[in-house]
Amino acid sequence: MKNLLLSTLLGLSAMTAGAQMVTVQSTTRLLQGVEGPAYYPVLNSDGSRLLFSSDGGSLKVYDFADNVVTRVTDDYVAGNDAFFGGDGQVYYVTQQAGKDHLLYRTGHAYDPVTRQKRVVLDAQHGAVRPAAATRGAALKSAARSYASSASIGTAVWTQGSKVYVTVNGQDRVFSPVDSWAGYLWPTLSPDGKRVAFVAAETGIVVIDLRGQVLAMLGRYEMPSWYDNNYLVAQHTTDDGRQFTSSQIVLLKADGTFKAELTRPSSMTMQPTAGGGRIVYTTIDGLLTEMRIQIDE
Repeated sequence: MKNLLLSTLLGLSAMTAGAQMVTVQSTTRLLQGVEGPAYYPVLNSDGSRLLFSSDGGSLKVYDFADNVVTRVTDDYVAGNDAFFGGDGQVYYVTQQAGKDHLLYRTGHAYDPVTRQKRVVLDAQHGAVRPAAATRGAALKSAARSYASSASIGTAVWTQGSKVYVTVNGQDRVFSPVDSWAGYLWPTLSPDGKRVAFVAAETGIVVIDLRGQVLAMLGRYEMPSWYDNNYLVAQHTTDDGRQFTSSQIVLLKADGTFKAELTRPSSMTMQPTAGGGRIVYTTIDGLLTEMRIQIDE
């Protein structure tokens, strides 16, 4: 654990490419001594709140201003099935095995201000796909779906090798690059004008709202928009059985620039960004906040 933290801190240096420079200004351990291992961090758009999952899959939210952790649910929430909607609410999907030994998934909404939660999509067998939106959220399923309002704004989700973009209430479906293993981790830029996702064999793809490919950023995973021009992502290697390295990188959305924010040996992963904050965890579940400065 000590070596992992040291490796992370070694990233506190300036990185340049042409006229651009990125400086890691600080790294701060979050919830040290307060929480156990934490994974799948998700920041809201202004960076004031942080969702994360415990080692056992329960979901919690941390308020930076109040320095308070609130337990949202003890039920199992899969890694990427919790997110903030554009309305500030938390949406998440729990799953349980039924008497028939099939998995059933239930959609929930949680208000971090009132700490009230409610079921928004009754238990059903089959995949339930989260869709973050500029004015709310949706949960998509072949059987039944949910939308937080009649007009959720621009939204994005993936199914197989298709990316769905909702604009003005209409769904647009694109398959801009070949991928037999499918698309993952769709994310909408803060201004709602571009979508990034991962095509399993290709890496991160950036498209506009009409499905036109704007950039191919390389073989990275779990992209999160830092602002309208940059994304953070993880870069991992493995030997077929386990990770051999993992680091956080900063990528310019047009594909012209990359900077390493942590070292490959740091085993840092699962980055999220919002409000100028970057938060990530390690293979051991150590949450860390990073602040950077970009000079162009």
